[in-house]
Amino acid sequence: MGEVANCPHCNAIFFRGPATMCKDCMKKEEEQFQTVYAFMRIRKNRTAQIPQIVEGTGVPEKQIRKFVKQKRLHPAQFPSLSYECEKCGGPIQDGRICLDCIKEIESGLKQVERDKELSEMKNQAAKMTYYSVKDD
Repeated sequence: MGEVANCPHCNAIFFRGPATMCKDCMKKEEEQFQTVYAFMRIRKNRTAQIPQIVEGTGVPEKQIRKFVKQKRLHPAQFPSLSYECEKCGGPIQDGRICLDCIKEIESGLKQVERDKELSEMKNQAAKMTYYSVKDD
């Protein structure tokens, strides 16, 4: 059995297990999802962007983006849907961070590698220094 916890949405007490919120909030969230999904299934709404979905359904933007992030609403079916990159906040449709941030992180890692190699080469060069002794 799960541990006792407070619901992050309504502060009600519930048993946390696979569920991360109380049954009432889960039911409300599922109703919101069904509302958004029914709206998006209408042909003319398939290319709707988040503000249009909010206006048409009354479901908060944060909740719609959560559905996209959880892959309950697939960007392949609804190409105008996205959620925020965890690093820069830009719109993405897959993963946790955008391609620009991935490239930035990779270039930073490569720079660290180059700096480490350069430092090792300097240390080896310092060890290989030879001195000549002048005998009189």
